[in-house]
Amino acid sequence: MSTINVKKGDLLIAEPSTIGDITFNKSIILLVEHSDEGSVGFILNKPLQYTVNDLVPDVEAEFEIYNGGPVEQDNLYFIHNIPELITDSVEIFNGIYWGGNFELTKKLINDETINKENIRFFLGYTGWTSDQLETEIQEKTWIISDNIYKDQIISKPATDFWKEKIIELGGDYLIWSNAPENPILN
Repeated sequence: MSTINVKKGDLLIAEPSTIGDITFNKSIILLVEHSDEGSVGFILNKPLQYTVNDLVPDVEAEFEIYNGGPVEQDNLYFIHNIPELITDSVEIFNGIYWGGNFELTKKLINDETINKENIRFFLGYTGWTSDQLETEIQEKTWIISDNIYKDQIISKPATDFWKEKIIELGGDYLIWSNAPENPILN
């Protein structure tokens, strides 16, 4: 298998050919782990109809929860840009951190020390086994993109995010930028 230059912190843009795949159609994924053992990411642009308060009643905030992916959708995950406040977190890339002390995080949210510009919650994650992601990239399922937003990716609006990235790619991708979510229903 040829070497594909993909790393933690990269964005994966779903190719337009993923039409019909409910989970990944028009998805943008932040890759939070990538090694020889496999890869993990969170879908950034698929908000759910839940807030963190709906799932964790002792959190007094209406922060949106996103569909992180099809794996372990009964677990809540989060990324943030405030490691100085949330202990035990793991740096993903360039000021973006994954997880940390959840009891402390709940307290900081309730104290309004943390706001939605600092943290994003996900139900589930997207995962790949060893070499699976590279195979999918070779099969043109994903386009690799540098995360130019750095730690501001957390507050990047989900609306039209995929469309923006497709327009940036230009060329043959431009025709797909205005395609409906499911062209068959058009």
